[in-house]
Amino acid sequence: MNARRIFLAFVMLTTSLAWTQQYQYPFQNPNLPVEVRINNILSLMTLDEKIGALSTNPDVPRLGIQGSKHIEGLHGVAYGGPGGWEGHGLQPHPTTQFPQSVGLGETWDPDLLQKAATVEAYEARYIFQSETQYATSRQGEKYRREGIVVRAPNTDLARDPRWGRSEESYGEDPYLTGTMAVAFIKGLQGNDPKYWLTASLMKHFLANSNEDGRDGSSSNFDERLLREYYSVPFRMGVMEGGARAYMTAYNAYNGTPMAASPILKDMTMHDWGFHGIICTDAGALTNMVTYHNYFPDIDQATAGAIHAGINQFLDKYREGATAAVEKKLVNTAEIDENLRGVYRVMIKLGLLDPPEMIPYSNIKGTTPVWNNEEHKALVRKVTQESIVLLKNLQKLLPLDKSKLKSVAVIGPYANQVALDWYSGTPPYAVSALDGIKNKLGSAVKVSFAHDNTDNAAVNIARSANVAIVVVGNHPTCNAGWAKCPLPSDGKEAIDRKSITLEQEELVKQVLAVNPRTVVVLISSFPYAIQWTEEHVPAILQMAHNSQEEGNALADALFGDYNPGGRLVVTWPMSLDQLPPMMDYDIRHGRTYMYFRQKPLYYFGYGLSYTTFAYSNLAISSKDMKRDGVVTVSVDVHNSGSSTGDDVVQLYVAHVNSKVERPLEELKGFKRVTLRPGETTTVHFTLNADALAYWNVARGSFEVELDQLNVMIGNSSADIKLKQVLDIVPD
Repeated sequence: MNARRIFLAFVMLTTSLAWTQQYQYPFQNPNLPVEVRINNILSLMTLDEKIGALSTNPDVPRLGIQGSKHIEGLHGVAYGGPGGWEGHGLQPHPTTQFPQSVGLGETWDPDLLQKAATVEAYEARYIFQSETQYATSRQGEKYRREGIVVRAPNTDLARDPRWGRSEESYGEDPYLTGTMAVAFIKGLQGNDPKYWLTASLMKHFLANSNEDGRDGSSSNFDERLLREYYSVPFRMGVMEGGARAYMTAYNAYNGTPMAASPILKDMTMHDWGFHGIICTDAGALTNMVTYHNYFPDIDQATAGAIHAGINQFLDKYREGATAAVEKKLVNTAEIDENLRGVYRVMIKLGLLDPPEMIPYSNIKGTTPVWNNEEHKALVRKVTQESIVLLKNLQKLLPLDKSKLKSVAVIGPYANQVALDWYSGTPPYAVSALDGIKNKLGSAVKVSFAHDNTDNAAVNIARSANVAIVVVGNHPTCNAGWAKCPLPSDGKEAIDRKSITLEQEELVKQVLAVNPRTVVVLISSFPYAIQWTEEHVPAILQMAHNSQEEGNALADALFGDYNPGGRLVVTWPMSLDQLPPMMDYDIRHGRTYMYFRQKPLYYFGYGLSYTTFAYSNLAISSKDMKRDGVVTVSVDVHNSGSSTGDDVVQLYVAHVNSKVERPLEELKGFKRVTLRPGETTTVHFTLNADALAYWNVARGSFEVELDQLNVMIGNSSADIKLKQVLDIVPD
């Protein structure tokens, strides 16, 4: 037996040696352990190469290492669009474009979101492996589209509707945002057990929800909110989604800039097990000197970032990094330790392995994948699911096209698909006007007016069977950097100063001549449309940017699709209901969890063309131990006359907690499609650890002995059923 073991060991050793001899360097051997390969890479690299690899380009040409740069991809690969993401001197590259992230969130459908992210990742890998077009910069450097590290999702929480980048977030709730982020991450990275399709780089860690002054502002709040609110979606992205890359935010947290924050290591690495890329945002390194005044010079700022765990700089960092080494502010061992995270990601992407080993090597060719009919159909489906029905008085919607002879389509966003800053260039785009015309055909007269100049809107509305007014915001404000002519508009680098809809006057003018008026609000964020809500019979809301925007909207307007989207943030009636913008303590009246006034629309709100009835709420046990789990079930019945989607929402509220808790917290949701008369049972799993609070004294999460109200509804305000659950000793 011993002789047999010795023989087998000899065979394995000689086989391994023979395999290794096929490669110039050991790191090229995919059969070696990842850390062994990285040890070899670092041992071969010069100090100059290591400093160079701290950029967002980890290539080491001398060793034949070609890694991946970053690309934007919040809702589709961005190789073009208003942001000019096509690359140095290259032409925009068409890619499939989905609705803005806020619209993706409004689907409340993580399975669908994962499919959308898979399409994006597939197209990113396709271009990465097929693109042969090069451009030469003024400095003579050659560039190629070569990114499969995707800066997405934006995992920040939309705590305030004035935030200029609200459109990039999945919402104000940590569980919903985290669940959607996990789905998007899984879609981007794929399901192969060894290799990723692309790498998801979450942004912006953390508590980044103000644009004005962001270069030097500080988001201040206690440790409980850090652990229970602001970090939750990122933690879920790492621990449940498997993300191994994120970008730090511009802002500070309690006075310490995020690019130098100890929580990068203490929380994400130590507590969550993160071990990948940590990248600064553009210019954030310099900001620590010029705006935060946290470091006296760039050398010490660079050293501080490296100490914190930063391993990729989206900034001018080389001189600072070189000087930091020369001044012994950092040593090469620290740089080596940080670079490990970068090359772990590159190995996971298969970029150091032979192409024949990579399951995605065949994703290339000459037929553009963005013209794939399946991709187009998926965009339409996602866009349909993102539409929220806010009001439908006397069942004005859906419109019966067989009874229409004329339709007036009015508004500045009716004849365009407005793209946002992080959009790519879609292969085509269907506007609301085009979608309505496509749906109605030649049998119905469709008239269009951009506005009411020379009474154009009023004239066509007066004679039409129905008027459809399409209003909202422009995602880039149609203006330069940090400029928005309208105070209610916002975008990156500028927050909103108002949430009043300036175009509401146009709505009033149209409604005055046609009581059958439908308002379509295409917006990146909430508006205080109190007058419209009170007077207009039907209102739909959706996000910008989808290439199928018009077709999906027409499907909802004319009943080929029953809208079932739900709002992901609380819509206030006015700014008077909100705390100051820079108050990051959400307990002071922010989000549905602490909002104590009556809003215009509640978190989770959305109507349907049909109705749903809930019954038979059941919990698998009347009590739960502090390390236990229960199953919550409820019957949902379509009691109306049309097929439709309902979003069943599970909330909890602590009755006797010894610390301040939210008024209610989302702990589960499920989107279901039911035919008229159909009933289904929806099941939720509720784990005790999801009920824990952060015990500051102990430095850990703790599940209290408490009573819990377990509530089922179809919004945070519309609770249908409730039961009490006791948390008992182990």
